Amino acid sequence: MQGLPHRERVLLKKRARELRVGTLNVGTMTGRGRAIADLIKMRRVDILCVRETRWKGNKARELGDGYKMFYSGANKEGRNGVGIILSSEMKKEIVEVNRRNDRIIWVRLMVENCTVNIFSAYAPQTGCLDEEKDHFWLDFEEEMEKVPANERCLVGGDLNGHVGQNNHVISRIHGGYGYDERNAEGERIVDFPVSKDMVLANTFFTKRQEHLVTYKSGGRSSQIDYLMYKRKGLHEVKDCKVIPGDHVSVQHRLVVMDLVMEIEQIRKKKMQWPKRIKWFKLKEIELCRQFKEKVLEELTLEIEDVDEWWNRTMEMILRVAREILGENSGKMFENKETWWFSEEVKDATKAKESKAKKMWENWMAIRSK
Repeated sequence: MQGLPHRERVLLKKRARELRVGTLNVGTMTGRGRAIADLIKMRRVDILCVRETRWKGNKARELGDGYKMFYSGANKEGRNGVGIILSSEMKKEIVEVNRRNDRIIWVRLMVENCTVNIFSAYAPQTGCLDEEKDHFWLDFEEEMEKVPANERCLVGGDLNGHVGQNNHVISRIHGGYGYDERNAEGERIVDFPVSKDMVLANTFFTKRQEHLVTYKSGGRSSQIDYLMYKRKGLHEVKDCKVIPGDHVSVQHRLVVMDLVMEIEQIRKKKMQWPKRIKWFKLKEIELCRQFKEKVLEELTLEIEDVDEWWNRTMEMILRVAREILGENSGKMFENKETWWFSEEVKDATKAKESKAKKMWENWMAIRSK
């Protein structure tokens, strides 16, 4: 056998895929499912990371208009709780759901031929014990370690800390456009993307103060909700901002990030057969004579081992055949059975169909009389 046909994968020009991801602390999902669905539909959000859902258990629920929420909550008390809401298109792309606890959940999506990991995280509040905070960041670190380095990764979280405006030596992950001053919790937040080579997308775009504030209550304003993305993919982040004015959540505001991901399309080459010797040319008397003389000229009987003699003789015959008879190109016609359907045949077919139609119309006219 001369082998079976094979296909090759060839990378084509990269194609842009637009995606809008948001993050929001909803306060509670009880009685707000429809309102949240309407909000993200109006704001054209494909993926929304939510916190403080206050729903118990680990389940999934339809919200309306095709939006589906995957959530992870406490088993007993109706507190904390995190979730990820996917649009009707995105929920078809889900590959895996990982629920760590009532503060961390993440899903893996296959967007065309690109793997995207989405995390929703809810850090302990300022008044919580340091032990609880340490436990959260340790769990978060362990879950992030499960994401392969070559896959896209995005975090939407209420991290309850202020990273501040000044980026100093952390300009690699902080764009310098934060809000207020950094605090102790903010130091923990900054350390995390530094270790994972991610960026705080909120801080990389010049915005008015009102479009930086993510939490507003009792005259106090702060930036505690963040969107993170892999540093090597920063060029795919086209915008990141707060959208004020939506009152689904009284204190927290919706933060959105617009991505234009570069998707590499892959196509397959046409099937390629191994080149074959043109043995049919042995029907030509002259070529047959040349082939016979050449084989007898190079044939040797000095080798005693039968297997070795056979292998060498076979190699010699094939080599001589390629020299004298030649080989085909190895190309395979995908529509081999229609090679004969030329323009001339097409015209003749159309003429026949036209005559048949006219004959049928005449026969129907005669019958109707």
